[in-house]
Amino acid sequence: MLPKDLLLALVVIIVWGMNFVVIKIGLDDMPPMLLGALRFLLAAFPAVLFIKRPQIPLRWLLAYGLTISLGQFAFLFSAMSVGMPAGLASLVLQSQALFTLLFAVLLLGERFRLVNLFGLLVAAGGLLLIGAQGNGLMTLAGFVLTLCAAAMWALGNIVTRKLGKVNLVGLVVWGSLVPPLPFFALSWLLEGPEVMASALRGISLDTLLVLAYLAFGATILGYGLWSRLLSRYPASQVAPFSLLVPVVGLTSSALLLDERLSTLQLVGALLVMLGLLLNFCGGWLFGRLRARLA
Repeated sequence: MLPKDLLLALVVIIVWGMNFVVIKIGLDDMPPMLLGALRFLLAAFPAVLFIKRPQIPLRWLLAYGLTISLGQFAFLFSAMSVGMPAGLASLVLQSQALFTLLFAVLLLGERFRLVNLFGLLVAAGGLLLIGAQGNGLMTLAGFVLTLCAAAMWALGNIVTRKLGKVNLVGLVVWGSLVPPLPFFALSWLLEGPEVMASALRGISLDTLLVLAYLAFGATILGYGLWSRLLSRYPASQVAPFSLLVPVVGLTSSALLLDERLSTLQLVGALLVMLGLLLNFCGGWLFGRLRARLA
């Protein structure tokens, strides 16, 4: 990978890793469903006026928006509002890679190799250790909701696979048109019109900056750069960089939010990272090992 493209990959990693700290700050002043509605409203407008809609059937655009946008972030924002730490959220959400593997087998009839199964079991063991809660930093509800968010992200990945080659930025921007109304409806039902009105009346500069970061930084800039990298290099060369997102998430949450992992959670985090690494690179690593032993 060229140095300038490596720099772009690092920018994406930092932007996406810091995203969880920013979400946590935003949830201090705004209820989760309303935050989700405003985030995707800003991500869609005015970008849809300048970015061409991907040439895909409307049903698939709706499926993408309802899973990877509405479903994922409704669960994630709810999880972080009920006690899921930002750093652990960045890590547990990466279990989407494992859910994607399972859904691909169940829904697409794909087969996975033994190394993928081994990686899945290692990561699952790490998630079980994290779910044991260790020092009480994390709530069980927050952990379960984050797993639900990861599952919705994985379903969105299955939708993307069904679409084949498509402009990722266009898909993200036009898919962002889907969540705002459902998010507003959920906010009205779950958080109440009084809470919505109060949050909107008292919106602060900090909250506006949070929304700008989530919509323009994490969504448009992040996916725009990621799409550029995928257009230049094989997915197998680009995808492993996403393993560094929870590293940035855990580090930034420790420095900025003073979040600390227990020993049990740290071991679990390392196991999850090892399992994800095996899932991404295990085939290549075992192939090299067999070649050396042959």
